[in-house]
Amino acid sequence: MSKVILSEFISPSIGKNKVTLEEAEDAFGNKGKHLYMAGIFIQGDIRNANQRVYPVHEIKKAVDSMNNILLDSNGGDILGEMDHPDDLKINLDRVTHKIVKMSMEGPNGVGKLQILPTPMGNIVKTMLESGVKLGVSSRGSGNVNEANGHVSDFEIITVDIVAQPSAPNAYPKAIYESLMNMRHGHKVLEMAADTKVQRYIKGQVIRLIQDMKLK
Repeated sequence: MSKVILSEFISPSIGKNKVTLEEAEDAFGNKGKHLYMAGIFIQGDIRNANQRVYPVHEIKKAVDSMNNILLDSNGGDILGEMDHPDDLKINLDRVTHKIVKMSMEGPNGVGKLQILPTPMGNIVKTMLESGVKLGVSSRGSGNVNEANGHVSDFEIITVDIVAQPSAPNAYPKAIYESLMNMRHGHKVLEMAADTKVQRYIKGQVIRLIQDMKLK
């Protein structure tokens, strides 16, 4: 049996974003204004919207695999994109974030990712700051039992940012680090509370994405 590409993309009906502030420091010891998303990245032992079930031991194996890369001083970064591509390659022109932390919490893999100041990363940042609810979805390969939907031999590549994740609780909270210290940062938060402004900004960003043929 050959492995198939596994990407979970369909939106659940539950999940909420929360805004919180924290202070961060980069690898060189410099304090910066970074935007992060943190929360559930992969869910185990639950049937998702694609009718697949990832056993907990498969989730743990995926989390351990990612940590081996994150903790390896000679290893590379785990980069992710906006929306799932059609294959398992990481397209540098579509990168929006890098994963900085992964761990197990019960049956789930939880993590934290940093939004990067790339063109696509800035689109994600604009969406989050305007109140758009975004989620995450794993991308990898594995075998699926046609009888019960259980996934085996799962190999994870990355976790992407999506508008419609399939895991029921995969809507991680957005963490706006030092946003209030940014120029006009308080105005951004005030605008995000205005539903009319939210609808306008969301419409403009979606129109931009469609024009760029990113969807």
